[in-house]
Order: sequence, then structure tokens, then C-alpha cells
Amino acid sequence: MGMPSKVEIETETDSMTDEPIVRYRKVAKNFGELQVLKKVDLDIAPGEKIAVIGPSGSGKTTLARLLMTLERPSSGTIEIDGELLWHEKVNGKLVPAGEKHLQHHRGKIGMVFQQFNLFPHMTVLRNVAEAPIQVLGLSQKEAQKRAKQMLAKVGLADKLDAFPSQLSGGQQQRVAIARALVMRPKVMLFDEVTSALDPELVGEVLTVIKEIAAEGEMTMLLVTHEMDFAREVADRIIFIDDGKIVEQGTPKALFKHPRNPRTRSFLSRFRNNNWKDS
Repeated sequence: MGMPSKVEIETETDSMTDEPIVRYRKVAKNFGELQVLKKVDLDIAPGEKIAVIGPSGSGKTTLARLLMTLERPSSGTIEIDGELLWHEKVNGKLVPAGEKHLQHHRGKIGMVFQQFNLFPHMTVLRNVAEAPIQVLGLSQKEAQKRAKQMLAKVGLADKLDAFPSQLSGGQQQRVAIARALVMRPKVMLFDEVTSALDPELVGEVLTVIKEIAAEGEMTMLLVTHEMDFAREVADRIIFIDDGKIVEQGTPKALFKHPRNPRTRSFLSRFRNNNWKDS
């Protein structure tokens, strides 16, 4: 694994303010008869790193997919950067947002998925540079310059001409991270990004994300089952169960002294002796 470069990540994020950059209000999501999210309220501050933990099927991934506009909420509103995401105001009334409105806001959000979703016929450099050309309208020269910076950031400066099939799973996921970062989003979403990796490759991807979290002021929402990683990276931990935010707090408070019995039961399976000393 190449060592990540100390390239500063430029974002379009404004300076820290008191206003949340993301706001969920009474957000519910149903899939047929199944209610996956139940009137969730959540504010995320600019630059805040939030880890979302909870059992499988609790609604963690759905929370992220709603913000990425991959799923539409059944009710409630989501705002990003002070503007409604899924709705527009027309004659003083809220109506479902059109595609142009959604497209505008998608540019503020980057997401890295469990699967890498790289284009197999494109080199690593082209995989990362393509979206800035097609979506942002950058010249090929400028897009490639930005892509090379991000690939250096994730430790892959020596893989520009490689194809995805020539990379390990961890390297492919790092390319996917660079591809999201190159768009300079205001909010980065990570959805269980190590779950498809072999155990020996998990560390290299988590190291890159830790470096991103430690540098700059990028807002991050991390859905993860890696408890030690969540504890190290996050400013705040959100525990979701049965579609509701059951408990939230700083990593120290939530891991050391969980208040809710459901949280205590969930964390008991991951108990690390180092937590009590932190």
C-alpha cells in the first residue's frame, strides 16, 4: 500500500457557522408495509464527523441514501446547506422537487458505497477525472490535475494507468474515495465502505478515511460496523435501532457510558477493553 500523500483537500464548504449543513425533520421512509425510518430528526454541523451505528436493518444505510437522493422520503423534509433537498416551494407550498433541483444539490454530496462501481474499461486516472469533465465542465487538463492530486491523497499516485481489474479490493475502494473527493463535495457519505473487503484490506481503506477526517473541515456521515474506527474518527456517534435514533453522543460518552439498554446490549458484542480507559 502506498502511503497517502499530505495533499490538502479543497472543498466548497463555507466557514463554520451555527447553522446545520444538513437537517432532517420528521423524516420517515417506508418500503411497502415496512417502515424503515420513523420520523427522524437530525442536525449535522458544518465540518462535523458523524458515525452511524446499529444492527442490520435498523435504517442506517437508508438515512444516507435519502441524503444522496437515491431514495425519496415517504414524509418529512431534508435540507442541505440551508435549502430543501427533496422539495421546492411553489406559491408558498411545498411540492416534490424536480430533477433540475435534485441535480443541483447532488453536486454538494459525495458518496462511497460498499461496492466500488468503477468503470472497468477506464484507467484509474480516467475513472477519477471523468466526472469533473462531464459534470463540472472542467478541461481534461484541469480534471486530470485534480484527479492526480486526489489519487496521491489516497496513496495511488503510482496506479494512474492501471485498470480496476489490476487492483486489489482495497485499492479499488481507494479509487472510489478519490473519485468522490475530486468533486469537492460539501458532505461526504461513507456507507459500510469496508464490508465487501477481505479483512486484511480493511485497514488501508480506514487509514485513508481517518486522514481525510483529520485534515480540513469536510462534513462526513459514516455508516459503519467498525466500532473502533467510529470511536477514533467521529465527533458524534448516532445509534439507530428499529428506524429511530435511540441514543447519540460523543464517542467517549456513548462507548463508555451508554444510557439506553438497547445501546448497551448492542455495544456489548463489540466491547473493547481500551474503551473504558479512553
